[in-house]
Amino acid sequence: MTRDFAGAPAVALVTCRAARGLDEDLPPLLTAFAAAGACAEIVDWDDGEVDWARFDLALLRSAWDYTERLPQFLAWVERTAARTLLINPVPVVRWNSDKHYLLELARAQLPVVPTCIAEARSSARPVLEEFLAQHAHAELVVKPAVGAGSRDARRHPRIDSGGILAHMQPLLAAGRSVMLQPYLESVDRDGETALMFIDGRFSHAIRKGPLLPAGAPATAALFAAEDIRPRVAGADELAVAERVMAQLPFDTLLYGRVDLIRDEAGRPCVLELELTEPSLYVAYQPGSAQRVVGAALARLEGRTAQRSNYVR
Repeated sequence: MTRDFAGAPAVALVTCRAARGLDEDLPPLLTAFAAAGACAEIVDWDDGEVDWARFDLALLRSAWDYTERLPQFLAWVERTAARTLLINPVPVVRWNSDKHYLLELARAQLPVVPTCIAEARSSARPVLEEFLAQHAHAELVVKPAVGAGSRDARRHPRIDSGGILAHMQPLLAAGRSVMLQPYLESVDRDGETALMFIDGRFSHAIRKGPLLPAGAPATAALFAAEDIRPRVAGADELAVAERVMAQLPFDTLLYGRVDLIRDEAGRPCVLELELTEPSLYVAYQPGSAQRVVGAALARLEGRTAQRSNYVR
């Protein structure tokens, strides 16, 4: 295990330049790592001067600009995982960084917001027409399949086919797949429920207010302004989130977040599954930062012990 001059394990909390000062999870995580005897620092994922091999652990946190250059980010993920312990690991990042995973969840009979995807460089009109024929909702959401923070996402009335196509076509022409989902009216009333999981166990939940005002343009910021409040997850929400996490094709993950909204019948449905770089809102649950740190360092110790046994 690499150690700094004081003998502490070295940890990189991975972010990006654009997110500096915006990730509210980072200060409590820095404090918790220090209290646990680790030397943690905040590092930009695309900083070419960084020697990632000097870290024992690289913890993906707020690399929120990766959606604009996914191939570059995935190449960095592969290189970094070859030099240090990357969490969450490469297969999880590859799977979760593209929202085609929602189609897989739906095929697995999990409750997912109905989703249709127009593939990159395809024609927008046939996909839109099929979607409108299948869904009678008054509004729909258009957003890229690789995206974060509501960037390039907009809410459209179904009758504005010209505006919808004008939104879809440039994204498709730029080589980006585009998602269509009905806009569920419960969002305006109830917002979203985000359920945080740490080391495979439910930790806490928050309410996220509506992010896409009717008629508003897509945000030009790193992420849309958020109204975050504590929330006690409903028993049905927790049941869905636990079912989703249990059916993932991966071993127990250090962290994960399940974002849910309710359909017309009041049933919770998966809007997104955040396993790559989610905000975990640790400030809303005392002790959650410490649990993240404890689980991360336990993985590091386990990896070190495994390597020691292999060398013998």
